[in-house]
Amino acid sequence: MGRLFVIIATLAMALTCHAQEEAEQVTDTLRTDEVVNDTLRTNEVSIMIDTTKQVKVPRDWSTWKPNPQRALWLALVVPGAGQIYNRKFWKLPIFYGGFLGCIYALSWNNMMYKDYSQAYLDIMDNDPNTASYNKFLHLGVQITDANKSRYEELFRSRKDKYRRWRDMSIFVMIGVYALSVIDAYVDAELSEFDISKDLSLEVRPTVIQNRGGGNPLQAQSVGLSCFLNF
Repeated sequence: MGRLFVIIATLAMALTCHAQEEAEQVTDTLRTDEVVNDTLRTNEVSIMIDTTKQVKVPRDWSTWKPNPQRALWLALVVPGAGQIYNRKFWKLPIFYGGFLGCIYALSWNNMMYKDYSQAYLDIMDNDPNTASYNKFLHLGVQITDANKSRYEELFRSRKDKYRRWRDMSIFVMIGVYALSVIDAYVDAELSEFDISKDLSLEVRPTVIQNRGGGNPLQAQSVGLSCFLNF
């Protein structure tokens, strides 16, 4: 009997250990499934977030309208930037050509003004060592007491003339700059103006009723009427 009891106890302990091992395996399997599910959920969320970040709606340039204030400030800071912002690239050669022409005229007139100013100072100081005016004389011509006064007046008038042209070049360049700013602002403002095909002007003959007058022949007159549709 004692041996039988020992055998039964041993079998019971073995069954109990086996059951605990199976329960632990099931628990580990459930934990592993939960970890896998959490990982899959995290990956799904990451994929959804990445997909949301990558979606970018392209700009429709056919319906885009420029901002007049932004076009104004861009044109004030950088000449021509307002036209670029308004996407009117064909205007850039006009304004940049005007700027380059004014710069060339400014440099040329300033150089000539300095040369004639120095020539005028040299001819007025009666110093033979300062004769920069000779480069303006024709070949074989010399300045003498007989013609000195005429050349003094000539150099003075040309000096003043090139100074006026130099100053005029500065004002013209400022005018081109102001025109580019105004053009950029007005162009952006008029981008909202309706220029669709619904705008039309119709002219047709009509009979106009005259006021007063007892003569029935003068009570009416023929004219033209204009109808503007918008």
